[in-house]
Amino acid sequence: MERKIIPHYPMMLWPSIAIFFLSLLLLTSSLDAASADSQKNRNEVIVAQNGAVATDDGRCSRIGMNVLREGGHAVDAAVAASLCLGVVNQGSSGIGGGAFMLIRESSGEAEFFDMRETAPLLSSKDMYGGNATLKSKGGLSIAVPGELAGLHKAWKKYGKLPWKRLVKPAESLARLGFKISPYLHFLMQETKAGVFEDEGLRDIYTSNGSLLKQGDICYNKKLAETLKIIADEGIQPFYNGSIGFNLVRDIRKAGGIITMKDLQSYKVKVRKPNYANFQGLEYITSPLPSGGPLMILMLNILALYGNLSGVPDSLFVHREIEALKHAFAVRMTLGDPDFVNVTEVLSDTLSIKFAEELKETIYDNMTFPPKHYGGKWNQLPDHGTSHLSIVDKERNSVSMTTTVNLFFGSQILSPSTGIVLNNEMDDFSMPANVSKDVPPPAPANFISPGKRPLSSMSPTIVLKNKRLKAVIGASGGSRIFPGTAQVFLNHFARGMDPFSSVFAPRIYHQLIPNKVNYENWTTVIGDYIELPASIREDLHKKGHVLEPIPSGAICQFITLEAETTNKNGSLGKIVAVSDPRKGGIPSGY
Repeated sequence: MERKIIPHYPMMLWPSIAIFFLSLLLLTSSLDAASADSQKNRNEVIVAQNGAVATDDGRCSRIGMNVLREGGHAVDAAVAASLCLGVVNQGSSGIGGGAFMLIRESSGEAEFFDMRETAPLLSSKDMYGGNATLKSKGGLSIAVPGELAGLHKAWKKYGKLPWKRLVKPAESLARLGFKISPYLHFLMQETKAGVFEDEGLRDIYTSNGSLLKQGDICYNKKLAETLKIIADEGIQPFYNGSIGFNLVRDIRKAGGIITMKDLQSYKVKVRKPNYANFQGLEYITSPLPSGGPLMILMLNILALYGNLSGVPDSLFVHREIEALKHAFAVRMTLGDPDFVNVTEVLSDTLSIKFAEELKETIYDNMTFPPKHYGGKWNQLPDHGTSHLSIVDKERNSVSMTTTVNLFFGSQILSPSTGIVLNNEMDDFSMPANVSKDVPPPAPANFISPGKRPLSSMSPTIVLKNKRLKAVIGASGGSRIFPGTAQVFLNHFARGMDPFSSVFAPRIYHQLIPNKVNYENWTTVIGDYIELPASIREDLHKKGHVLEPIPSGAICQFITLEAETTNKNGSLGKIVAVSDPRKGGIPSGY
């Protein structure tokens, strides 16, 4: 800190000067002590009483909030907000992809809707012949989309407002136009070559040979027509009608293998969520094939250390890294439970006894090579996702993560429907010849017709004394469950306010390669985020190899405080935070 030099003043002025500097000191101290209040000056955090929606985009948060104002259920708001995201940020999500939705009713009942994409019926384990490019981009990378089927199924059970009312806002945005956000423009630049190569993407996101700019008005008239049909007729035209026929024709033209039979046979899986405890809290999270079980393992290990609030920052981060390395060692032994027998390894992953055994292998003064943690399979990266957290007036809650996988998915936009198609096949492992220094791919995640690929998405709901306490989740590929866990720990274990819990710089580790990735970047709205140098130095001394990354998980976090119940329903303070990393803004009333 820069030294302040006090000039020479006459003696009679010293009492006044002393009072001035004492006041300044007290003011500085009060500002430090009131760090929780600093969140009031950020658009990314709001305080509400009745309900709140936190998404990656303020327009979609407002659309969801308006649904809540009209008496809609949290699921209604999730439908409207997610369809909005699929219009204004097609690079991350949309009805050409899939999603996980965790729902908890105010009565205490919880369900998990698995609307994950599935491998086409004509797919096979060896379909790519070792060519990873075919798996990540183009027609063969497209899996059967499930988001729309899942949204409709959840709405049929929980929804209060008409389906058409929920679809119309997204249709209007696609038809009347929307401004390109800073984050969408970033994705367009990141995939510039792919945007220009594809006819559908080029027609929507370029003009006169150049990418549209941030703030430009973008139109997707074909998607608007698709959404109008869905609003009027439901999902039947998509899975067994005109939209589906057009979609399949475009996919086959692009070299894909999806057929109408794939769409007709798609089934949403309604699964039981996982329940776990953390130092007096209960939380609900997603089951396989999601990253929820791995987050439970990570939190189970860290909970065994007892009170975490007074642990020095660098030691706390070191323990997080070690727990993450153990979680990733387990990750690639898991897969779709409907296709692979993972009963034993899943039981271990969720057990406290297993966490205790792993904790015994963690040392506070050093780290180890991957073999120490039992990792024997290669890891898979994944990227393009979006998350939304919602609480309604009755305290029903939704945590939903939606995806097209990589940025703009397969980098194919169906010209006849306006839908960006996922590349979720890239989340499967592929048989490959590897050298002795490279771990082999994981057989539990090999392709099989109808199978769902492994995911890191981890929508989570937190309870205290059986009452709703928080809704949390993240986007960002393999960084999702680490990011979700870190926000959870920041708030519930370290005592940070909701905004600071989300804004704090994060670390990531996939075990292989044996590197700590730490955030070091300027976000789309200009915030600079970096892990402090003092923590990096301490981690380096313990043997960690550190590598900065200009990206990270994007978390949406809602907490409930001072909750009471009267004849009019629940009262209290809802604090909703959208992660500044992506420029999202929450909305509430």
